[in-house]
Amino acid sequence: MAVATKKVRFSCGIDTLWNAVVDNENSAWRSDLSRIEILDSRRFVEYTKGGYPTAFTITALEPCRRYAFEMENTNMKGRWTGVFSEEDGQAVLTFTEEVAPKKFFMKPFVGAYLKKQQALYVADLEKEMMKEK
Repeated sequence: MAVATKKVRFSCGIDTLWNAVVDNENSAWRSDLSRIEILDSRRFVEYTKGGYPTAFTITALEPCRRYAFEMENTNMKGRWTGVFSEEDGQAVLTFTEEVAPKKFFMKPFVGAYLKKQQALYVADLEKEMMKEK
């Protein structure tokens, strides 16, 4: 299982950051997604630009504090946990992603893929937070 943690600071209020991260009805800021299908209050499916689905089940939803979910598609299974805080007047998101490939030949690549995905997510989120200023 590959594990990657990232801590990012944003010059915005924690409410603004929280709302962007958990709002599955607004995925336009995500450059890797074509859409999100909301199944119910705890489950949703993200579709990449190429139409590849990943299913998510929310496991923790503590407003402006903690957001977590399990995720799965045909290639991997894992979980994501985000902890929200404020430091020195900035909103902070510390998130950890744990992913296990379902196909053994993917194992050597999952760590690099995870870091690449996290970097893209952070870049997209930073752009979105700049618009909110």
